Amino acid sequence: ELGFQPFCIVGEEVIMAENQAQPNPPKKAGRLYVKAVFTGYKRGLRNQHENTALLKIEGVNVRDDVDYYLGKRCAYVYKAKRKTACPGHDKASRIRVIWGKVIRPHGNSGAVRAQFKKNLPAVAIGRRVRVMMYPSRV
Repeated sequence: ELGFQPFCIVGEEVIMAENQAQPNPPKKAGRLYVKAVFTGYKRGLRNQHENTALLKIEGVNVRDDVDYYLGKRCAYVYKAKRKTACPGHDKASRIRVIWGKVIRPHGNSGAVRAQFKKNLPAVAIGRRVRVMMYPSRV
């Protein structure tokens, strides 16, 4: 028989490739959130209001597209210095979350305003925020 036959040598034994059973790796679940960037706080010319964050959602470029995201939960996920116990987990973790929700559009370019349980820190400006696909308003 001509041609290349893939094989594997195990000790003294030669195993042909078609005889090797490769289990399929489990499929990774898809994202249940849309990527957004925390661009800054709501502000006027001189005053800024840290209780309202401005988010730029990926793929949203006009004000009309924002309507779907109103009321959606958003999360700023970050790593802290110290490990703390997390509810529902047996191990302590450095990962922490600040939760908020999208409250209204901001401007005509698809930016949104969001309010978080605690105001986002200034070091988060330019960092990733997750806008979840829930709660549904359909």
